[in-house]
Amino acid sequence: MVSQKVTIKNPTGLHLRPAGMLCKEALKYQSSVKFQFGHSTANAKSVLSVLGACVKCGDEIMFICDGPDEKKALADMVLLVESGLGE
Repeated sequence: MVSQKVTIKNPTGLHLRPAGMLCKEALKYQSSVKFQFGHSTANAKSVLSVLGACVKCGDEIMFICDGPDEKKALADMVLLVESGLGE
């Protein structure tokens, strides 16, 4: 299991379009890809779970990846968020 904190940079947070991009990326990996925000954990492979976390600009989340390709999954998820999720 690997984990890393990252700050959401896009101005509108994880609304539908960036949540969809996040899920699309997470689904590429065999590993489980989740993130913690506050006291809850969201499944990054589920758009509804990501949207339900209500993550806003400036919020810090911690990705947690566990499985055979966990390091690649974590690196790519962090890179995607740091690049602004297409916004």
